[in-house]
Amino acid sequence: MRKFASILSAMLFATPALAQVQPFPPGFRAETISTNGAQIFVRFGGHGPAVVLLHGYGETGDMWAPLAARLARDHTVIVPDLRGMGLSSHPAGGYDKKTQGGDVAGVLDALKIGTVEMVTHDIGNMVGYAFAAEQPDRVTKFVLMDAPIPGIGPWEEILKNPLLWHFRFGGPDMERLVEGRERIYLDRFWNEFSADPKSFDEASRAHYAALYARPGAMHSGFEQFKAFDQDTVDNRALLAKGPLRMPILAIGGEKSFGPMMAVIMRAAASNVQEVVIPRSGHWLMEENPTATIEAITEFLQ
Repeated sequence: MRKFASILSAMLFATPALAQVQPFPPGFRAETISTNGAQIFVRFGGHGPAVVLLHGYGETGDMWAPLAARLARDHTVIVPDLRGMGLSSHPAGGYDKKTQGGDVAGVLDALKIGTVEMVTHDIGNMVGYAFAAEQPDRVTKFVLMDAPIPGIGPWEEILKNPLLWHFRFGGPDMERLVEGRERIYLDRFWNEFSADPKSFDEASRAHYAALYARPGAMHSGFEQFKAFDQDTVDNRALLAKGPLRMPILAIGGEKSFGPMMAVIMRAAASNVQEVVIPRSGHWLMEENPTATIEAITEFLQ
């Protein structure tokens, strides 16, 4: 198994640089691509082998700007906002992750990109898994960060964690409770899932809260969680066809999923490497971006 000596050195001795929402590098383009019944907002730039970055709940593709700047030196970087999030559209349905994997395929087809590497976080893990399991020949390497995948590995045990009550939180009454209080609701995620809540800075909170307060955004977010039961059925059917065989890096935050991320992925893949990011909870790109970016770029090399 490949050793990550340089990564471990950086993680042990480097002081994490806290990240704010940053602009994407000059030369990146933005486009809205109509595909699969949705309009997907995409940023892309750089040159070289393609890499797709998929965000999760509580953030948008904006979270990836520091990593995109690093990868664009030798990669073509594609950063979609998932359906119902950020600047993508809010269709009535399609929030199961298999359908959203189709969104990713449609974006790549529109950009005339065949094979890709993938880096994913949170719900992005779930979308990325569905895409990779359905179209394994299109994914050459896969990095997954700090979130479970419905129906895979210890999913049922993970569901018992009381911190995950939001998985079942939704419906019209819940939307009424949250309307106009989006920041209060989202602060709960940024605070409770951080090793230190101060690492998710005020500028980032204000930025994402404004995006999630847009019409339809909270409804779409609740639909992402509501689809987990269908995702479980779909993923177990995909896994029955065989494990993922591309090289996989499972990254967990020390104060969040930690080594459990690799346990999850070893239930679904045959070639899994593991990194635990110190001094970080769930929000790896905000809490310890230096070590996180180093781990990802080392693996993709």
